[in-house]
Amino acid sequence: MKLNSRLFAVAALLSSLQLMSAADITGKITLKGTPPPEKELPLDPQCGKLHTTKPKTRFYVVGAAGELADVFVYIKEGLTAKPSEPPGQPVLLDQVGCEYTPYVLGLQTKQKLLVRNSDPVLHNVHPTPTVAGNKESNMAQLPKSKDLEFVFNNPEIFLRFKCDVHPWMFSYAGVLDHPYYAVSGKDGAFKIANAPPGEYVVEAYHRKAGKSTQKVTVAAESKQVDFGFEIKAE
Repeated sequence: MKLNSRLFAVAALLSSLQLMSAADITGKITLKGTPPPEKELPLDPQCGKLHTTKPKTRFYVVGAAGELADVFVYIKEGLTAKPSEPPGQPVLLDQVGCEYTPYVLGLQTKQKLLVRNSDPVLHNVHPTPTVAGNKESNMAQLPKSKDLEFVFNNPEIFLRFKCDVHPWMFSYAGVLDHPYYAVSGKDGAFKIANAPPGEYVVEAYHRKAGKSTQKVTVAAESKQVDFGFEIKAE
C-alpha cells in the first residue's frame, strides 16, 4: 500500500509539473475574399414564430475584417502522451429557435455530450458518424424535456448532428482523443489551453474553406500562430 501511495504521489507530481510547464497556443483565423451569400433557412410556421428576422445558413461566419468563426483548430501530430480518462464535465449542444447551437463544437472521446431542447417544438436528434465504432442513433426529443446523452469512442472530425423533423438543422462535432483543440469565435480568435512542451503539427479545419496546417514549437511561453484561408474568384 505504501509503494502504491508513493507511485500515485510521484505520478501526481509529474502531472503537476507538466501542467506548470504547459503553455497556450493562441491565434486568429481570417478569410480573404468574398464567400457565397448565405441563404435564408426554410423555416416552417412553428419555427418561424421563434424569430423576429429570418435566420440564414452559417456556412461562412465572417467579420468585417475577415475574421472567420467555426474553424476547428487542434494538435494533429506530435503528442507523445494523451490523457487516459475523459473530462468529467459534459459538453452541451442546445436547440434554440430550431437551430443547433453551437454550430461547431469540440469534445473528447468517451466524454459525455448532452443535447438539450430549449424550444417549444419537437425535435429529433440524429448523429450520423462515419467512423467505425461511433454509434449512429436517432431519438425524438420533446419540448423542454430531459437532455439526451451521447458518447463517442473514436476520433472523428465534423461528426454531424441533424434533425430529421427540421431538415435545415445541423451541427458538427470535432471528437478527439486529447483535449488540445479549440473553435474560433466570431472574432476569429482561438486558444488551445495548456499544451505540453513539444513540436507539433497544428491543423485549422473549416468545413467549407478547407484545411491549413503549421508546425508549432511549444515551450514555457504561449505561442501564437495565425491561419489564413482564401476564397478564389471564379
